[in-house]
Amino acid sequence: MNKPVEGPLASRTIDAIRAFHPDLVAIRRDLHAHPELGFEEVRTAAIVEQRLKSFGIETHAGVGRTGVVGVLKGRPAAGDRPSPRTIGLRADMDALPIAEVNGFAHRSSHPHRMHACGHDGHTTMLLGAARQLAATRDFDGTVHFIFQPGEEGHAGARAMIEDGLFDRFPCDTVYAMHNWPSLPAGTIGINDGPMMAAADRFRITITGRGGHGAHPYLAVDPVVVAGHVITAVQSIVARNVSPIDSAVVTIAAMQAGDMDAFSVIPGEVKLIGTARSFKASVQENIEARLTRLCTSIAEGFGASATCTYDRLYPATINSPREARFAADVAQALVGADRVVRDLPPSMGAEDFSFMLMERPGAYLRLGQGGADRGVLLHNTRYDFNDDVLPIGAALFVALAERSMPR
Repeated sequence: MNKPVEGPLASRTIDAIRAFHPDLVAIRRDLHAHPELGFEEVRTAAIVEQRLKSFGIETHAGVGRTGVVGVLKGRPAAGDRPSPRTIGLRADMDALPIAEVNGFAHRSSHPHRMHACGHDGHTTMLLGAARQLAATRDFDGTVHFIFQPGEEGHAGARAMIEDGLFDRFPCDTVYAMHNWPSLPAGTIGINDGPMMAAADRFRITITGRGGHGAHPYLAVDPVVVAGHVITAVQSIVARNVSPIDSAVVTIAAMQAGDMDAFSVIPGEVKLIGTARSFKASVQENIEARLTRLCTSIAEGFGASATCTYDRLYPATINSPREARFAADVAQALVGADRVVRDLPPSMGAEDFSFMLMERPGAYLRLGQGGADRGVLLHNTRYDFNDDVLPIGAALFVALAERSMPR
């Protein structure tokens, strides 16, 4: 684990949260030991609800199936009417279907389930912010604490929105943060545009005519077709996407035949992969080129192919004004030398993108270190850095207080 972050962090908010840092660590490690997958976060949601109620915060459970929303109103200045201003602060709660190999006491107690992406830390930081804001109420408006289920491939953000999230809990702006091992612990990264790519999934089915491996001329070999498709797909980005734009097309798995039938040509091959991009025009181009390549190559060999293309998550794009505001808030909190305002975007995906399509806001990175040890996100040895819990909680607090000053 990294050493506690020192330096220009002499913030009253951070110091106040550090006073109950041990409690945050206990919560975070308990959540880590009891990971729950998307839309199965029953225990986690119950802990969140109980904690919010203990802070005196109005709670609403079952939003988007297993999501929880806390509502906290601030204190207007003497003689003023309460402000109608609102802000949403979001944390994801779900774990991943990964088998943990760590040996510490708070390792996962469930087989093949693990908090390998740090959502246990995100949930804990937002609980810490809720505790601090409830104690001080040093803002004029309403904070909505959004504890979201199913970020890891289940589109839990969309489920909450479809369940009336922003109708029931209006948000002028919405913010989220994610830990980032590639940044030093306590450093905050952001930019005023794309932060994460759109994530698409495609499935290709190539149908030929099976036969005997000794007589391939009597068959239509879909394995050969698949080989040509795999090679040709690599040209989509290189020859169809402007080098100024970013895109990735990856075929990740292939299924064909029987490994015990060494002389049997199968009749069908299945491929699955992902495409990542930041612009809708690039996304549309990739889908069109991929579909055309698959069908035309298959036809050229006397086979046929179908391509199913699913757009899973849109790109996570910060709104410029809110991104600059969040960067200014971060700088006031931790100092200019610990804020990266031009953080390069990632080709990974994030379903907070659905919320940013509905409301202006920003997605930030909170450095937690560890990349030098090879412990990155979705790693079987990953563990959230508890030392940065007060910083993340304080950043949530500062976003609320600076958005809605008394």
